[in-house]
Amino acid sequence: MKLNSKWNYRSVISPYHRIYYIDDGEGELSDSDKKFKLEAGYLYIIPSYTLCDLTCTSFLSQYFVQFFEESLEGESLFPANPSILKVKASEVDVINFRRLIEINPGRGINRSDNPQVYEKHVYYKEYQQLNNHQNLSVFLETQGILLQFISRFTLPEIFKKKRQQFIPEKILDAMRFVQANLHLPLTVASLAERANQNAEYFSRTFEAHTGTRPLAYITQKRVERAQHMIGASRHSYESIAELTGFKSLSNFSRTFKRVTGLSPSAYKRRINSSYSN
Repeated sequence: MKLNSKWNYRSVISPYHRIYYIDDGEGELSDSDKKFKLEAGYLYIIPSYTLCDLTCTSFLSQYFVQFFEESLEGESLFPANPSILKVKASEVDVINFRRLIEINPGRGINRSDNPQVYEKHVYYKEYQQLNNHQNLSVFLETQGILLQFISRFTLPEIFKKKRQQFIPEKILDAMRFVQANLHLPLTVASLAERANQNAEYFSRTFEAHTGTRPLAYITQKRVERAQHMIGASRHSYESIAELTGFKSLSNFSRTFKRVTGLSPSAYKRRINSSYSN
């Protein structure tokens, strides 16, 4: 994509990870902690749900890829790094971006560079349909390239990964079940029964291996799904509350504000106002 001074968006929050490779020009990228100069010859990653500003004063040319992360463990690779990372690009990175475009035609954002336009559920569905039509060879090569890009940001000097630990299969199953069934009335008792364990024992084991209690995990995933739906769909707040498993609209609003610091309507206004700048 070739960008100019119209590329000026504040407080952008997206449900997917984004990786940029800058091949010409310059711009600026900032999150709550740092400000980065977008400069030719570098790669940048913005983890999902990272609040950031995007600006270009004159001209910026970039390759980019955005992707959702699905983990069998139910955890993101970047929870300890909810901020932008930057590394020097290699010759292989450039080849990989060009190859990614070659084997995945028709993926560019041609309608607009405004996230308010392209971050909509209807366009996610279009991209998903393209994914569904990939043959096995293209699918595996695409996944391999994405993993190579991610590996560039996991160097010990820039990436602080949580200590790897064994997570029992019953806990992994519970985490996967939660993410796939957020619309259901999930409870610790029902998850414990699914794992054939005592509720208190299950809760303690879940916390020991994930760092959070089951109810807190359920709430976190519900709010993340709601953030996605507010930014990418036209669902009413009532519908979002129902689809993400909250008992009522008032319960949804209170929980959303407690977790994000903003009410659903304030969150939506922040997104919309940032995109209209």
